[in-house]
Amino acid sequence: MRRIDKPEQMEEGLQSARREAKLSFDDEGVYLEKLILNPKHLEIQILADSHGNIIQLGERDCSLQRKRQKMIEESPCSVLSDDIRQKLGEAAVKAGRAADYLGAGTVEFILSPEGEFYFMEVNTRIQVEHPVTEVLTGLDLVREQIRIASGAKLALTQNEVELRGHAIECRINAESPINGFRPSPGRIEQFNLPGGFSVRVDSAMYSGCEIPPHYDSLIAKLIVHGNSRRDAIRRMRRCLEELIIDGVDTNVGLLYVLLFENDVIRGDYNTGYVEDNMKQLLNYASLMESE
Repeated sequence: MRRIDKPEQMEEGLQSARREAKLSFDDEGVYLEKLILNPKHLEIQILADSHGNIIQLGERDCSLQRKRQKMIEESPCSVLSDDIRQKLGEAAVKAGRAADYLGAGTVEFILSPEGEFYFMEVNTRIQVEHPVTEVLTGLDLVREQIRIASGAKLALTQNEVELRGHAIECRINAESPINGFRPSPGRIEQFNLPGGFSVRVDSAMYSGCEIPPHYDSLIAKLIVHGNSRRDAIRRMRRCLEELIIDGVDTNVGLLYVLLFENDVIRGDYNTGYVEDNMKQLLNYASLMESE
């Protein structure tokens, strides 16, 4: 992605984007889209079967991100009006029908500070943050995807979908935030996971596990559920306190600090929040880890 603020930036930005696209995807095609400043990044989970049924399972707020890589996801979005929520869900279902979609997918949107939303893309797969929706709905999305592929009808109708409470997911990465988020491969000497009521951990790591340098730095997903957003935030803080990963650097301290930020507690954050406040966040995280 290249941000263009002035006409004279167009040529350089266009050629730069083309070179990167060609190198990454062997396709130099690019397109233009409207730049929305200080947006929310919201996505709607959909399921569609081969019998003409399609449902949406609510939104996920993925706005806490760094360089367009999501760090924390939550559902529902705490600042979204019921009217916009309904319109987003309807738009996602409409997009799925227009594409004759089949399976599990995510329709992603940008929400402007003025409350206008814009289509961004469709992820035609199960996403990293799908457990957020699973704990809210009680559905196993991977199971539903397999059922759909076998020709079965959806297990639920739209009227039967019930979203309960609030869910948060933190992505635990083997990286060093204070060193420019440098990847931290190596041997995990100790790997102790949090537990308890309404806590879920998705990970293949264990004490003695070797993290190779060839893959994404994600090593675990920590998911919590609460009756309210306040309950979920408190539960996630406690889980991050209990999580012990020795032998490699991680982003746990940064995630923990984020959950104490007043703007985050209020839900008043956008896609630029982490990078705009990175220096302060890293200072807090360093102080916490040195104690």
